[in-house]
Amino acid sequence: WADEGIRFVFTTRSKVPHICKEDGSKLYGDGYVFKPGKDEIVRKGSAGYVVSYGELLYRALDAVERARARGLDVGLINKPTLNVCDHEMIETAGGAPFILLVEGQNRQTGLGIRYGTWLLEAGYTPKYAYMGVTRPGEGGIAEQIPQQNLTPQDIYDRITKMAVK
Repeated sequence: WADEGIRFVFTTRSKVPHICKEDGSKLYGDGYVFKPGKDEIVRKGSAGYVVSYGELLYRALDAVERARARGLDVGLINKPTLNVCDHEMIETAGGAPFILLVEGQNRQTGLGIRYGTWLLEAGYTPKYAYMGVTRPGEGGIAEQIPQQNLTPQDIYDRITKMAVK
């Protein structure tokens, strides 16, 4: 907060599970230091990457773990700073066979379009798709996530379609 400038914090005010490393320890526990503008690898993968943030990150992790359990080596990247391109991570993700961006923002104006542009500007052309809010809301988050087709199963289904050669 000591940095100058405007801050916007996305929150659903709902409890979300801890994001854990593969060994079960908390990824964002003791010793974690937030680095503005730097994306974070939650899981490394060779088949492709899911990029997400906020309240969709744990749902994306669920989908990634389902895919990994079925032999598909998918990775997950957390993008905590939405308005800054992390060029190192674009290089990592851009070299993968596919990228699926999953967010809880409007699909027409959210991060999905911007991230795709960053990939192209850097010269990367993996298979690319993005999921986000596509219709007016109906109630709270418990109703909204399924209505927007953003459940872990929806994300998993999209991963498996993208992974097909």
